[in-house]
Amino acid sequence: MIKPPMPVNESERVAALQRYRILDTDREQEFDDLVTIARTLCGTRMGAVTLIDRDRQWFKALQGLEGVQTPRDEAFCAHTILKPKELTVVEDARHDPRFSGNPSVLGDPHIRFYAGAPLLSSDGHALGSLCVFDSTPRVLDDLRAEALRALSRQVGKLLEMRVLRREIDHHQSEHDWYEARLAEYYQQLEQMNLELSEQTRTDPLTGLPNRRALAAALSEAVERGGAVMPAVAIVDIDHFKMVNDIHGHGEGDRVLTELAAALRAQFAGRGMAARFGGEEFVILMPETPLAQAELQCQYLRETVAMLPVGLPVTVSIGLAAHRPGETTQQTLQRADAALYQAKHQGRDRVVLSG
Repeated sequence: MIKPPMPVNESERVAALQRYRILDTDREQEFDDLVTIARTLCGTRMGAVTLIDRDRQWFKALQGLEGVQTPRDEAFCAHTILKPKELTVVEDARHDPRFSGNPSVLGDPHIRFYAGAPLLSSDGHALGSLCVFDSTPRVLDDLRAEALRALSRQVGKLLEMRVLRREIDHHQSEHDWYEARLAEYYQQLEQMNLELSEQTRTDPLTGLPNRRALAAALSEAVERGGAVMPAVAIVDIDHFKMVNDIHGHGEGDRVLTELAAALRAQFAGRGMAARFGGEEFVILMPETPLAQAELQCQYLRETVAMLPVGLPVTVSIGLAAHRPGETTQQTLQRADAALYQAKHQGRDRVVLSG
């Protein structure tokens, strides 16, 4: 383990931190919410908003662990503040000399993965970080890295709003001006939250809605009811593992994105196509009779065979219509069972749930 050195501007950095008067304050929902979004985006069990004091790391928000502070010498984030303009990512702490002997790596919570975005003061000093971490090694892709940076900027906005609130208390004569500034900050924060919330419902590779967005849309379609119940189809690329094994994951990703484009073109405005995970996609067709849904699936199957990917690609499809009284999960299970039958019968076909 390598103890983090002190930044060259340590005295100025600590002075900037103290100006915010945030150390040892109560937990606040706004900070917890940003940690929740960060963990959801990055798929980690733990996350925190940390501030690095003279000799300790103090948590303004902490999820997945219990605690208030840790020694600075053992803090991952004490390394993060050394590079205020960079995201610090540790894919497996066991293989990083800075952290391999860290008590949090050797013992509970057995940290392996860590990603921290520095929290900057208005004059550019690194005060701490917004970080996510987990006990399983992983890789942070560019999209999630940029989202983590965006969230750290929002934490910075919250810190600045705390300063603004104090100034408002001391300058009642300038009340209207400060209120306008505060409203502007909240409007910016709300807009960024909306954008990040959209990211949590979108698959980063294909741009399609993800499993979470599909679940919400399916529940809404069922609750809305109507004369015809929604139909659900699960689409699986046949022998997709062979594409990855023989042609590489880059070619596999190209097949996935081309299929996503075909799904989007066919079902835009008439339902929803979502990536369910791996090589599986789900199509939601609201108020669509089963016979019509089957025709659409057959058309999709024929379209996939003509995708401009230079490879023979086919899909198997399991189709089910929602039944009154059953849960959305049960509908998906019946569609999945029909998909299994399609594969068992030779693939490249559509099978209806019984």
